[in-house]
Amino acid sequence: MQMYKIKSNSQQQRIKKLTSYLVMTVIGIVLIIPLLWMVFTSLKPMEEIVRYPPTFFPEEINFSNYLDTINAFPFWQYAKNTLFITVLVVFGNVLSNSFIAYGFAKLDFPGKNLIFSLVLSTMMIPGFVTMIPQYVLFSKIGWVGTYLPLIIPSFFGNAFNIFLMRQFYLSINNELIEAAKMDGANHLYIWSHLMIPLTKPALITIAINSFNGAWNDFLGPLLYIQNQEKYTLQIGLQVFQNQSTTQWNYLMAGATLVLLPTILLFFFAQRYFIEGMDLTGGTKG
Repeated sequence: MQMYKIKSNSQQQRIKKLTSYLVMTVIGIVLIIPLLWMVFTSLKPMEEIVRYPPTFFPEEINFSNYLDTINAFPFWQYAKNTLFITVLVVFGNVLSNSFIAYGFAKLDFPGKNLIFSLVLSTMMIPGFVTMIPQYVLFSKIGWVGTYLPLIIPSFFGNAFNIFLMRQFYLSINNELIEAAKMDGANHLYIWSHLMIPLTKPALITIAINSFNGAWNDFLGPLLYIQNQEKYTLQIGLQVFQNQSTTQWNYLMAGATLVLLPTILLFFFAQRYFIEGMDLTGGTKG
């Protein structure tokens, strides 16, 4: 009887695992189909794209679509502008969020919990609520038409990233900090030389999220950048689409090129990303 129950439980676990794998496989296929459609469309000639019924796989592969897309608008100039903004945003987010989170996790000062609660409460405010006040503020100080509205806010922290880093700092034993203090180290030295190396997975997680947000940002550059020479890739693709009759193969080729850096970044850094998200999900003694 006992053996029958053990076999029954084992079969139920196998069925649950098989069901979960099937569900995840279906979800994965549904999510990847639009990406594959974009890539395959970028390789087709325009005649095949407009043909009915449509085909999923390209009958004729044209890698020249990518070269034609790059030459059709100032791709490399826009890529340089996008990379410039993205690098500074990533640096600002990693620096500010790790520094602020260290204060909330390892320092004691009056009103710390209240201030931290207020910081977290900002996550409940939709971005569209603060969009107009921010634009008015940046316009008053003469930042509209520059990259400053896109870069400077990253140096003042982000509620979610602060929470993420704080959780990671809380998992680090305070005895390490006390030992460093006994050796004469101050908090700035402890943060920069002790905490930063120990929190590499969380910092990489923030860096990846920041890169994706800044690299793919469309609304920010659309609001603040007025000079065409300062356009980012996302704005450039939109302008390219509006110039004439939409060439879907060129547009999909451009979209694929824009998406490629984020895919490669996550592919090479996914181990740190998953580790960072896992370790910040809770605290250790």
